[in-house]
Amino acid sequence: MCRHLAWLGERRSVASLVLDPPHGLLTQSYAPRRQSHGLMNADGWGVGLHHPDAEDGAPVRWRSARPLWGEASFASVAPVLRSRSVVAAVRSATPGMPPDETAAAPFTDGRWLLSHNGRVDRDVLPASAAAAAESRCDSAVLAAHVLARGVDRLTDTVAEVAAADPDARLSLLLGDSERVLAVTWGDPASYLATEDGVAVASEPWDDDPRWVDVPDRHLLVATRDTVTVTAL
Repeated sequence: MCRHLAWLGERRSVASLVLDPPHGLLTQSYAPRRQSHGLMNADGWGVGLHHPDAEDGAPVRWRSARPLWGEASFASVAPVLRSRSVVAAVRSATPGMPPDETAAAPFTDGRWLLSHNGRVDRDVLPASAAAAAESRCDSAVLAAHVLARGVDRLTDTVAEVAAADPDARLSLLLGDSERVLAVTWGDPASYLATEDGVAVASEPWDDDPRWVDVPDRHLLVATRDTVTVTAL
């Protein structure tokens, strides 16, 4: 199990999204409040963001295999990293999965950033996904499979993988600078819509009463102005 978040809206610093909130990803790395599998998320972290100066609009990423709370260099740079579109995660590795930074979300196809919260049997995923994945870990192979099939088939892909592995937990979070997509499958999520944008997260980063819980087995689609939630 992992914890993740996405932001889409006005430019914000990565620190304001990941490090500063009282129950943000930094706190969730060692003391998550709503995590149902595992006690902490100390097996790495990653931040991806879309930046207007990036070549071809591709997202840039900073990932590590270390616990987020031990990353002094990231803490010093995060206040000046700013973007309108961010996906970030802290990792609790599935047993037997590799510990290196390539196994840390978000994963990418050069446009989308994708984080997986859960676990899946890699044997039910196609060999082509394993060959294309950034890491041999289950989340990376699932990400390669989802991105290869395309986000327009996201819910079909999740349903097919779930049918092949009924014990899989397949909660996903994706962002491409224009939209945020979230699938809850095995773990719920929450979103916060403000005049500045929308945040979607595994769990709220504070006690703001405007957070809205998204039940399990739902699809969330968010733009900067709208949020829709549909049962799967």
